[in-house]
Amino acid sequence: MRTARRYIAREIYRSTTIILVALVGLFMFFALIEGLDQVGRRLTLLNLFYLQALDLPNHLYELLPIGLLIGSVLALAGLAQRHELTILRASGVSGLRLLATLWLITLPLVAGAYVLSEYITPAADLQGSESRLALLGRTEGGRLSSGYWFKESDAQGGDRIINIHTLNGQGHVAGITLYEFNRDDTLRSFTQAKAGQFSQGRLDLHDLTETRIQPRPTSALADAHVPKDPIATVVRLSDRSIRTTLTPERLIARILTPERMAIYDLLDYIHYLKANHLQTDRQEVALWRKIAYPFTLLVMMTIAAPIGFMQTRRGGVGPKVFIGIILGVGFFMLNQLALNAGTLGNWAPWATALVPSLAGLSLALLALLAMERRHHLSLWLRQRRLERRTS
Repeated sequence: MRTARRYIAREIYRSTTIILVALVGLFMFFALIEGLDQVGRRLTLLNLFYLQALDLPNHLYELLPIGLLIGSVLALAGLAQRHELTILRASGVSGLRLLATLWLITLPLVAGAYVLSEYITPAADLQGSESRLALLGRTEGGRLSSGYWFKESDAQGGDRIINIHTLNGQGHVAGITLYEFNRDDTLRSFTQAKAGQFSQGRLDLHDLTETRIQPRPTSALADAHVPKDPIATVVRLSDRSIRTTLTPERLIARILTPERMAIYDLLDYIHYLKANHLQTDRQEVALWRKIAYPFTLLVMMTIAAPIGFMQTRRGGVGPKVFIGIILGVGFFMLNQLALNAGTLGNWAPWATALVPSLAGLSLALLALLAMERRHHLSLWLRQRRLERRTS
């Protein structure tokens, strides 16, 4: 069985590699065509190729499950067409044992998917975001027309809202607006700074204008008399340093898509959001999807097994590959549907992330068990016929 496992693994790895190269090349080609409109003075054609190269791990991350499904169906259908699976079944290897063999073959891919998900894709996405900031002056991600917004608690028990117009990478920012509130949600100060830097739990502001408001401005305006002290005081400062829970990594987390962040960084960002009473639904769903992503490959292999095993004597590679493509696209659509439905219906994050995989795994196992039962029934009928003829 070890020799057969190595042979099946070689066929599956080869087919999957061919499919992934074709799919990734196709997606990168369309992305390159779309990015040609941005080529100009700031962005050269060489820069565009560099940005597309940084997107390569992201394309591989997204297409790996579908590529494995189609490649496995192609390899198993080829084995069935050459009657090699029939020989294995005739030698006493059951369908469930073949499925266990396929899962064992998938384990190296699961380990590779984990490395891709946790190290390669986040690093490439981070470098791509910083490169887009340097080359285009902007980046993809959670940016509003007014810039990036952050909220946190300050040392005085109030809240602080930070608006940043531009993130320049490595913790350097520009166009900072700082709103500081008292415990009763009244505005304490309003600060505007041209530049700043986050480092070691501090935000260093440079060239700023600070408007300080006295504690109870409404009481000062309660009567018609002119207050003795000004209600607001405008102060210009060259530098100011404040303590903050924001770090360069959390700034980058605001830019990156949650699904492309490493699990450790995602946990840290979720902790920051919860500590400041901000929504974490999307990040928690992304965390569960990150945890489940490597095991999605096992689900894809399970779906491919009954497609590759069916009609082993008649073969039929083309229809099986077509069915694999349809199931792959259907699984992707089911994943997106579960994500949107879970967001609208306030599902538990684990249910939103795991329902499509569990549904696909259950249906594939039921199909495989039905095929196995049919196979045993056909063997039993054949044996009865032979017994009748000999008698």
